Amino acid sequence: RTVDFMTKVKKIPEAELEIMLIAWEAEEAITSEYIMERLHKDWTKPTLLKLLTRLCEREFLRCDKEGRHNLYTVLVPREDYVQEASGTLLQKLHHNSLTSLVASLYDGQKVSKADLEELKRFIEEA
Repeated sequence: RTVDFMTKVKKIPEAELEIMLIAWEAEEAITSEYIMERLHKDWTKPTLLKLLTRLCEREFLRCDKEGRHNLYTVLVPREDYVQEASGTLLQKLHHNSLTSLVASLYDGQKVSKADLEELKRFIEEA
């Protein structure tokens, strides 16, 4: 992975991430109308278009003109983003301690005992 990619990952704001989640789920080129229909926000069309422009500038999406519509295509696969963002989270907030991360999730009641059992099985199989 390039340093440029890692820089992009660190800078993607929550609003843009919401758009990317819709784009990743679609698994094909999409329009701004497609995104507006699936957003759970009260954004205006100009707000969405500005965020889409930013994602294109950061090379998370590519924009192609097709007739009167712009089609947006994912350039950064979800798996790549998740790996980089998770690594950054682990490094910055937990000093590369997986135990610290899991403990904070458990203490914050974000992870159940069943989740921990599943993690234990994963570790044993890895």
